[in-house]
Amino acid sequence: MFKHMLRILSLNLNGIRSAASKGFFEWMATQQPDIVCVQELKAQLSDLTPALLAPAGYQGYFHTAEKKGYSGVGIYSRKAPDRVVEGFGNPEFDAEGRYLQADFGNLSVISLYLPSGSSSDERQQAKFRFLDQFQPQLERLAHEAKRGKREILLCGDWNIAHQAVDLKNWKSNQKNSGFLPEERAWLSSVFDDLGWVDVHRRLLPDAGGEAYTWWSNRGQAWAKNVGWRIDYQIATPGLAAAARHVTVYKDQRFSDHAPLTVDYELPSI
Repeated sequence: MFKHMLRILSLNLNGIRSAASKGFFEWMATQQPDIVCVQELKAQLSDLTPALLAPAGYQGYFHTAEKKGYSGVGIYSRKAPDRVVEGFGNPEFDAEGRYLQADFGNLSVISLYLPSGSSSDERQQAKFRFLDQFQPQLERLAHEAKRGKREILLCGDWNIAHQAVDLKNWKSNQKNSGFLPEERAWLSSVFDDLGWVDVHRRLLPDAGGEAYTWWSNRGQAWAKNVGWRIDYQIATPGLAAAARHVTVYKDQRFSDHAPLTVDYELPSI
């Protein structure tokens, strides 16, 4: 059986047009990923130029928010998917453009953007609602993977740092959105009860500051590496076992997040 490397890249763009102006798509081309998951488009389809809709060598698929300049997710792929699914069947959060699934044979890749609760208690309550209502979807996907011998990958900004090693100032953030005990317990349940695997942590069990993927724009967070690891590639066990290499790219800044790239060694299709 021949095998090949499948390179999958994920990035919260913090605005697709902003990231494009900072050179993201030129850099992306040099990385030669097979699939790219992006989040926080902050744009409607009508705002996107042909080069953003379909960069050279890629086809783009998008689930935008109804609210202008807000949220939205996308997937770029070299190969056309067999099926694309926008949303996970929840009216409140599907209207915010947070879930896009592309199926390639027996592989499903999902670009996912969980709500942030940091702006207000109202948004934190919305985040908790999302966690409650997304849990059954994660259960369905896990069941579908087992039943249909399908591998599934959820890429994106989960807006939760799972463990103390996943953020610089964990002690002072225990009452802040993104590191609340309830959020961390929910993510633990995703791994421990539902069987999903944190690919980055599997490959680099002891990674600390070098694994951060987001830095606040306040103070000198970037310069001092006061970061959080809140962007993940979370996979079914079979796919996670095929992961060979992970990289967080920090040499250029396209966003307040950094690109997360994982190479998977898979049987040839």
